[in-house]
Amino acid sequence: MNVIARVKEILFAPNQAWADIETEETSTAELYTQYIMILAAIQAVAGFIGMSLFGIGGFGVSVRVPLVTGLIQMVLGYGMTLVMIFIVALIADALAPSFGGEKNPLNALKLVAYSSTAAMVAGIFALIPALGVLILVASLYSLYLLYLGVPGMMRVPREKALPYTAVLVVCAIVLGVAFGAVMSMFSGGAAMSPAMAPGQVSIETPQGKVNIEAAKGAVRVETPQGTVNVDVAKAEEWGKRMEAVGKKLEQAQQSGDQAAMDQALKEMAALQAEQPMAMPGR
Repeated sequence: MNVIARVKEILFAPNQAWADIETEETSTAELYTQYIMILAAIQAVAGFIGMSLFGIGGFGVSVRVPLVTGLIQMVLGYGMTLVMIFIVALIADALAPSFGGEKNPLNALKLVAYSSTAAMVAGIFALIPALGVLILVASLYSLYLLYLGVPGMMRVPREKALPYTAVLVVCAIVLGVAFGAVMSMFSGGAAMSPAMAPGQVSIETPQGKVNIEAAKGAVRVETPQGTVNVDVAKAEEWGKRMEAVGKKLEQAQQSGDQAAMDQALKEMAALQAEQPMAMPGR
């Protein structure tokens, strides 16, 4: 795989890129070693250089993260990115049938990995911490890439691609918060070992072991501070409700009914608060 060519294609000709990716023969190992692991390293390394070597400066004051701490954060952040992509792909695969799509674990991984390209490449801006907002802008473009890839990769009807994308993004955000909490536990070195079995990942931390397990119907993240459970059945039900609200919003937009649009937005906000995941402390 030509990484540079694929990055250019997915960023500047996404429709053609998704058509190529859909028919491309690959494997999980190849996706990780030839693409994901390479791009995920960009922000990890750039963040270390930006925070530990360059630092954040202003008004004659410069703040730097200690080198050892920066190195630990770099390794852990890199590992968490790899695991996050894996888990979000599992959720994407599980949710597809609820939106008229088809389960396909490899295509789900392709969808999450390639749609994340913009955000991962923009990680280079971490060299200058003040430019971190550009990473956020690139992440928004990644959401657009995700939306474009959903119909072809997961066979979700185009009219259902938007609600499917919205549900997956919310799940990813919640999972990201959980992973952020795990990251905050690390004050010393840590060792990360790839899956003990398919669908499992174990991470050793100074405060204990973190296990991430994808079992039938659920994704479970066990940490010393609590457990995060993703109930796929509840997520599917929540997704259907979100889909129904999305249709209401679309119809209101087409008719120009502002009151109906406001009501649909309120319902959508209420649904977003009903996260289909059990978090530590909840």
